[in-house]
Amino acid sequence: MNKIDNAASMLNPQGGMSGAPALRGVRVIDLTQFEAGTSVTLALAWLGADVIKVENPVGGEQGRGASTDKPGMDSYYFMLLNANKRSVTVNLKNERGRKILLDLVRNADVFIENFAPGAIERLGLSYEVLSAINPRLVYAQIKGFASDSPFASYLAFDMIGQATGGIMSITGEAGGRPLKPGPTLGDTGTGLHCTIGILAALYQRESTGRGQRIQVAMQDAMINFCRIAYAAQSLHGKACERNGNQVVLGTTAPSEVYPCKGGGPNDYCYIYSSRASNMHWHRLLEVIGREEFKTDPRFATPQGRADHVKDIDAIVAPWVALHSKEDVMRMLGDAGVPAGAVFDTMELSEDANLREREIFVTVKHHQRGDFVMPGWPVKMSDSHVKIEASPALGEHSAEVYREVLGLGEQDIAELRAEGAI
Repeated sequence: MNKIDNAASMLNPQGGMSGAPALRGVRVIDLTQFEAGTSVTLALAWLGADVIKVENPVGGEQGRGASTDKPGMDSYYFMLLNANKRSVTVNLKNERGRKILLDLVRNADVFIENFAPGAIERLGLSYEVLSAINPRLVYAQIKGFASDSPFASYLAFDMIGQATGGIMSITGEAGGRPLKPGPTLGDTGTGLHCTIGILAALYQRESTGRGQRIQVAMQDAMINFCRIAYAAQSLHGKACERNGNQVVLGTTAPSEVYPCKGGGPNDYCYIYSSRASNMHWHRLLEVIGREEFKTDPRFATPQGRADHVKDIDAIVAPWVALHSKEDVMRMLGDAGVPAGAVFDTMELSEDANLREREIFVTVKHHQRGDFVMPGWPVKMSDSHVKIEASPALGEHSAEVYREVLGLGEQDIAELRAEGAI
């Protein structure tokens, strides 16, 4: 019986069959840093994998301190990306430290890194080296650009991936400059693409018995996020243009965020009408009391409304301005019109329903105390993993080395004295 089959046969601690975490028994060796790679291992940890975060004994992963408000204390940035992981320290430039890493790999299912181009190879930890040690290993890498790209050696962060993958070119007002969207699509978006590849490789391994190499470039993942922009390109015969809050296809209206009563920076509601028919438009007119426009020839089709977007806005905006964003969303939603209030991060994190469903959770951090953070949004009927705070640097070194490598207390003490861990 393999690890995955064995995990599926275990009892849920809360009672019931097949309730063990989905990835229980899957061990991940995590050499990631900052966000793109840590997003992968965070997702795997939330699915129940044993994620062993390997860090430099001096300072740990760069994200621990790079964004902190208090020197010597883990940053909120790090805490949000490293929950549910175990931290061990290894000096990869020390011979015994490197041997520890190789021994961990022998006992692992997944290895992942997102160092700068060429760094992992210089450490002697390439795919060829590690797969020879453990042929069942799924070896995953995230870089800014593909290994055969002309930009392969270039450094990349989230915004570089967004710029080179087309995201910025379609974000912003018509005629305005390209803008970086608020979400870190380049990092977390690429990370989730990589997670899908790892899960597929683990599934394929059950029939082949072999691991494989997973490579995801940030530029490539961002192109995949822009699929609808290429429909617009084909439709109009030119590069997709920035179109503000309109959908990039630009074939319907309303498709806009309108200011609501209150006047705050996020007192807005987005209202959309399908490009497939007039039903949402007619329902909207009924709610706002402007049914006379149902027969207006300018608005007889979705494209016709898109061609007269300013006229549409002039009809809709005055009504929206009379109501709060929540009321606008409720009234239109109840009538079958797509509408979404612009909720800010504070409103979302304090929402009782989101807390109850563990979309936001409170964890207890060893330095920060109670900390509210987003949880895992994928809900599974037979797999639930409690979310734990990110670990202290090296918190689990002794535990992991005893459990995985069978080392004794004297061995661990010697390794620490030598600076290997």
